[in-house]
Amino acid sequence: MGYNFGMNDSSQPIETECVIIGAGPSGLFAVFELGLLGIKCQVIDSLANPGGQCTELYPDKPIYDIPALPVCGAQELVDRLMEQIKPFGAGFHLGQEVTRVTPREDRRFEVETALGTRFDAGAVIIAAGLGSFQPKRLAVDGAGELEGHRLHYRVSQADRFHGQDLLIAGGGDSALDWVLEFSGKARSVTLVHRREDFRAQPASVERMKHLAAKGEVRHLTGQVAHFTVADGALRAATIKLLAGGEAEVTCDHAFAFFGLHPKLGPIAEWGLELEKKALRVDTEKFQTSVPGIFAIGDINTYPGKKKLILSGFHEAALAAFGVQAHVYPGKRQFLQYTTTSPVMQQRLGVQEGG
Repeated sequence: MGYNFGMNDSSQPIETECVIIGAGPSGLFAVFELGLLGIKCQVIDSLANPGGQCTELYPDKPIYDIPALPVCGAQELVDRLMEQIKPFGAGFHLGQEVTRVTPREDRRFEVETALGTRFDAGAVIIAAGLGSFQPKRLAVDGAGELEGHRLHYRVSQADRFHGQDLLIAGGGDSALDWVLEFSGKARSVTLVHRREDFRAQPASVERMKHLAAKGEVRHLTGQVAHFTVADGALRAATIKLLAGGEAEVTCDHAFAFFGLHPKLGPIAEWGLELEKKALRVDTEKFQTSVPGIFAIGDINTYPGKKKLILSGFHEAALAAFGVQAHVYPGKRQFLQYTTTSPVMQQRLGVQEGG
């Protein structure tokens, strides 16, 4: 059946059983779980492609904690999820931010995007990750002109940087992960962090320091102060050292991993109960303070919450049953298994013994 991408006639609302806000891993798996229950959905995301922050920020980064997949790239994970949901024919509305979610007296919801696409939905699942976000940018003169071709805030197609001189700025997991990933593959790797302490995993910091001691990477404590550019290409960076003085670093590409500016955006105005900029939910069906609106993934909070992709998958499964109960309150619910249920196998498009 596949999925449906593209614009729709905004003069009429799109009627659907469920709208999912967010096309990251949690949102995509919610399509699957809803599909198993025979519930159709429409997916909206402010980004131009499915995958959410997972593929926007680190598409090539290896992930090691997905069950049955010893290692999986972020983009690969999203590609697998997209393949998994093909049988359910979800509609995708990308490059659109949801601006309005309004409950109606008939228990349904009016949903509208900034582009004017409207939905008449039986339920809403918010899987918006950290909400609207932008990477924190490097405050250096001329950085804007280098962005996208010599200065990067995410890594895409990592192998194209092999054999080159790389400068990586930051002290969190992303910065350290890419220092370790590029070590031995790039011609040189220099890590710049403004202070001695790191926010990254201690094991990653120890590995970096070990490589620095062997001369395989260079570690400087300070901040990027100036870029040297010739013929439109980055040639070097001047580092203002914390201990005083400056250091010159030859580099073909620079990466800055300073984290994100997370903002709930319009979500904060929808009348949902918040706790520390996250949506409070129950742990039975991950419903918010508004009946019929559910929240899964990094956007939600509850006692014991762990921000893991695995947790988002679990939340998506229970939220799907919550959606079913809200949209079809008189329908008897029971658990079926894909291995034995003819109904589920029919929905998946698989044949017995196939």
